[in-house]
Amino acid sequence: MQKIFGAKTSSRKALILGVEVTVGCRSLQDAQKICKDVKDAKAIALDVEDEAALDTETEKVDVVVSLIPYIYHPLVIKSGIRKKRNIVNTSYTSPAMIELEKEIQEAGITVMNEIGLDPGIDHLYAIKTIDEVHEAGGKIKKFYSYCGGLPAPEASANPLGYKFSWSARGMMLALGNTAKFYEDGSTKEVPGHHLMTTAKSYSTGYTGFAFVAYSNRDSTPFRESYRIPEANTVIRGTLRYAGFCQIVKTLVDMGFLSQDTKDFLKPPKTDTKPDSWKHVTAKILGSTSSSESDIIWAISSKSTFKDTDEKNHVIAGLRWIGLFSDEPITPRSTPLDTLCATLEQKMAYGPSERDLVFLQHIFEIEHKDGKSETRTSTLCAYGDSEGYSAMARLVGTPCGIAVMRVLTGEYGKGLLKPYSKEICDPIREELKGMGIEMVEETVI
Repeated sequence: MQKIFGAKTSSRKALILGVEVTVGCRSLQDAQKICKDVKDAKAIALDVEDEAALDTETEKVDVVVSLIPYIYHPLVIKSGIRKKRNIVNTSYTSPAMIELEKEIQEAGITVMNEIGLDPGIDHLYAIKTIDEVHEAGGKIKKFYSYCGGLPAPEASANPLGYKFSWSARGMMLALGNTAKFYEDGSTKEVPGHHLMTTAKSYSTGYTGFAFVAYSNRDSTPFRESYRIPEANTVIRGTLRYAGFCQIVKTLVDMGFLSQDTKDFLKPPKTDTKPDSWKHVTAKILGSTSSSESDIIWAISSKSTFKDTDEKNHVIAGLRWIGLFSDEPITPRSTPLDTLCATLEQKMAYGPSERDLVFLQHIFEIEHKDGKSETRTSTLCAYGDSEGYSAMARLVGTPCGIAVMRVLTGEYGKGLLKPYSKEICDPIREELKGMGIEMVEETVI
């Protein structure tokens, strides 16, 4: 029997097909929780930074599914190289992974990256439309792709319209990434600390949603990866509900995304009660006092607002987070980590709440005869309040399909990504058979 080392959302398909699954987490309790409803799955405790322990577990399986933070993927890939075991993950291919490409080839293993939701399902449908247009003699003049993992509308009742289904720290750090993209023939770059100021209202064609969109990381490599050198605009970005970006922008201006250690944020060594949020906010801002009026004055000196309504919305959001309150902080040494501790408590999903995933591509096409067309591909999916979240299902299912195809030797060896028809078409068709697909429409 073949064996994989992975996690719950990519495991159920494998178990149905008779593949043993081992789930590893830092704590055994967390691994056991993931395995609870997955028959025949084995739970273990594992620290991927323990090379010997990682190699021991890697050697026991045929494929390792790495669903941990992206900075640790190279450690897993190196273990796969040493033990000649295949790897599948759902993250973007980082420079650190590319540096291992020669060793991957020499080890004769398959490392399949970017096969989740975004990246993953987005690639499957981008490649489909681009290939269809090119095969008919047309050109992709502009390409936009936006994705948002959000609470369902009925679960979005907080000023940011957001809840965490993953690491709060990871999400907040992503908000500080520099964005780079092609727009109307020019290369544009937006520094991370200005990113939220570029958010614009985004019309999806579905009038029930009030989204805003902003660029996400570096979109420029996708002109080459998607083989659309003719495109003068290539933008990939993130969707959030309206109101989110103004509050986050102010948090950035206040200094709450700082990763600098502050003595007053270090966990106390005694049973001393942690400081209150209003005192900490005043210290971070350099406010003259911890009164709400003085803190708001200090915020106004560091941040700008479009109008009074926007300012009132932002201040109400900061008040809801608790930044002006007597509530004690959960000290984690840095402004970012201390803030995240509170956000994780206040913005967690309730037991019966659903999430929403919205993914949309927009293609502006010039056909062979010179006619223009705007085509969209859209995925709108809700989680099951009694089962998997939309995010877990849409990341885990394509990953699980790829794992099974790696196990059967369908793919060649090396560092692979789903950028080709040969890889994309079979996975896309299998997902369609499971009710996961993007709806394609011509809008103009």
